[in-house]
Order: sequence, then structure tokens, then C-alpha cells
Amino acid sequence: MNEHENNLASDNSNDKVKRPVRKEPKQISFRVSEQEYLKLKESAETLNMTVPNFVKKKAQGSRLVSPKLDKETRQSIAKDLSNLGGNVNQIAKWFNQNSEKAINLPEQKYHDLNKQFDDIKKELHNIWQQLN
Repeated sequence: MNEHENNLASDNSNDKVKRPVRKEPKQISFRVSEQEYLKLKESAETLNMTVPNFVKKKAQGSRLVSPKLDKETRQSIAKDLSNLGGNVNQIAKWFNQNSEKAINLPEQKYHDLNKQFDDIKKELHNIWQQLN
């Protein structure tokens, strides 16, 4: 007697193979040379995509625009912007916690500070949008 006959090889007594449910049921495979693959991989990485997604988009005729900045530069800018965003959040928290002190400022000064703060938030938002 072997394991298969006693259904000990798996938890299922059902012999049907379970297949994952896919959004797109058809699969296409093809082979490329090492040099071709490296070129595809480099192009995909430039666009922050996987090689299969890149090839699929190209096959569908999508116009893929390469980013203006290389990956390391984008990551560095994103880190700096994140730090600036943290600073803006700290300023906002101070304003919220110390609103009575801020209100005691001359009205024009208070208005100017609010406007400058709003301008900084808008500019940070615009820069983030350009990176995405």
C-alpha cells in the first residue's frame, strides 16, 4: 500500500488540482537572449516596473515615458521631501497647540504666517506630483 492510495500524500481526498483564479487566464511565453533580457530589465527598472509588466505594456502599444530623473535621484528627492513634509507637520502641530499665542500676534502678521504656511504646503504637494 502506498501513500497515494491511502490519501496520505495530501490533505485533500479530492484528486482535482486547485488552480489560482487569474484576472487574465491566457499566458504567453517567449525566450530572449541574455543581452535582450538585460536591455528589457534596464528599461523596466528605469520605469520602476517589472520585466513582465514592461513587456506586456509594450506589447499592448502603450507609450511609456521614461522619468526625467534617475532612480537614485528620485529616491533622494523623495527622502528630502518627506523630511520637509515632517517639518511642515511639526509647524502645523505647533500652530494648532499654540493657537492662542498665534492669535495674539498682530492680525496682519498672523495672516501672513498662515498664507506662507499654505504656500509651503501647496508647493510641497506640487513637487510630489511632479515626481509621481
